[in-house]
Order: sequence, then structure tokens, then C-alpha cells
Amino acid sequence: MNLFGRYRRRCLTGLLGLMLGLTACTATKNQPVASPAPTSILLLGCNHLSGLYKSENPNSNMLAPKRQAELATVLDQLQRYRPDGIMVEELPERQARVDSLYQLYRQDKLDLNTLPGGRSEVYQLGFALGKRMGLARIQCVNAPGGTSQSILHQGQNIELYEQATTRWRAFAAPIDQLLLAGTSTVSQYLRALNSPAVVQQLHTLVYNTPARVTNGTLKPDPMVDAAFINPRYVGAELTSVFYNRDLKVYSNIVTTQLATHQSRQLLIIGVRHLGSLQGIFSTDPTYRLVGAAPYLGRK
Repeated sequence: MNLFGRYRRRCLTGLLGLMLGLTACTATKNQPVASPAPTSILLLGCNHLSGLYKSENPNSNMLAPKRQAELATVLDQLQRYRPDGIMVEELPERQARVDSLYQLYRQDKLDLNTLPGGRSEVYQLGFALGKRMGLARIQCVNAPGGTSQSILHQGQNIELYEQATTRWRAFAAPIDQLLLAGTSTVSQYLRALNSPAVVQQLHTLVYNTPARVTNGTLKPDPMVDAAFINPRYVGAELTSVFYNRDLKVYSNIVTTQLATHQSRQLLIIGVRHLGSLQGIFSTDPTYRLVGAAPYLGRK
């Protein structure tokens, strides 16, 4: 009996140890896996700086010493964000050319004064900040589909769209005018373009108001396939063209992040895209939107 009792106690002890081990393993398996920290992204809206240039107006020249000094101040401010990835509004198909130009720029072998489009924000902001940060590459994340808002020209309620367009032009015109008059600096210019009021009004004009226009037509445009346009929803069709492009830009950004593991991305893009992209990224749990205002000075 004693032998049997000792044997039974040993079996019970072994079974208890096995059960405790299994419980510990199960508990370990059921522990939630920590999610990676979200990627930060700063969306910087910018009008095309090269398009502002008028040879008779030195205030429009981003290569002029005054503007170069102001751009250096902008770069000082943006550098505080510490981006490890800078993306620009160029098509991925142009990546090889952008890579080549950027390598020359990093080696001080690229003269922006003679380069066609050298006043562009791609070079004046993207290349310049990338060099400061020691980045090996500037990513191209644009997508095809760019078209003019003016191709929506006819339809029921078109007057609402025309009136909104007129209000926007009156609202936004002083921003460019102050820069071209030499009254505002590049920092002040960018701060105004990225203000919530500007972003919201432009977003409403491009992505909301057109839906009120129905039973109409669009002007012929190579970026819009007329065969797929339903005249009944002509305004919404135009908005879908813009939004489709933004979704592709978003795809290019997030796939760039997956390939490079960037944690602090900076996108330099036209102001028209800001409201839409802000909405897309605000619902992506793997991203954290960073406001531009803290990195744009008032002077």
C-alpha cells in the first residue's frame, strides 16, 4: 500500500506540473502582441513655386538671395520635425531621374539656377531638406489623374459651383499677392496655405460642392474617360477623379513606408490634396497625422 501511495502521489505531482506548464503556455499565447508605433506623417501643402515665377517680378523668384534666405529659415523649421522620409509630387515613373538629380545635388554638382524648373518645391524644399537630413533618396509618390476643376462647366445647379469658385479665388488671391508683393516671407506664405481655413474651403470646393451639380457634362480632358461618366452625377464624377488620384498617392506613400520602414514621413504636395489626404490618414490606425503649423514660423 505504501508503494502504491507513493506512486500515486508522484503521478499526481507530475500531472499537476504538466497542467501548470500548459496553463502558462496558454497564457503566453493569449497575451496581445504589441502593435508597432504608428508612423508619423506631416502633410505640407505648397503651391508650385516654379509656377509663381515672373521674370519681371524679383519677389516671385525662389532663386533670388532674399527668397533663398527665407527658404533656409523654412528648412531650419522643418528640420525640427526630423523626417526620415521625404516624398514629393512626382510620378514614380520619374524616380530614376529624381534619384540621379538628387545624387548630383548632394555632391554640389547640380546648379538649380540653370536646371529647368529649378525653383520648384521639389528641389527648394525636398532636395534641400533631404540633403540636410542625410537622406539617400527622395521618394516620388504622385499619381496620374491631375485635371482642372474648370472642366465641370455645365449642369443643373452649376451656379452653386461657379459661385463657390469665385469665393475661393477672392479668398485665396491675397496669399499669392502678399508673396509677390514682397510683403510676406516664404514661411508666412506656407503657413497661410496650410491654415485650416484655407484647407477646408478648398476641400469643400473640390470634394463637396461639385456633388450638387447634376445632369451635365465635363469638358473633354485626356485624364477623364468620358465613356465612364454618368451625366446624371456629373459633379460627383469629377470629384471621384480627384479622390481616385488621392487614393493612389496614399497607396504610394504607405507602400513606400512598408518598403523603407520610415517612421517620420514628410509629404510635400499641392494644397488641393491636403483635406482629402488628411481624411484618409486620420482613419488609418497605422499612421499619426502631424500638424504643419508648429514647423512653420510666423516670420
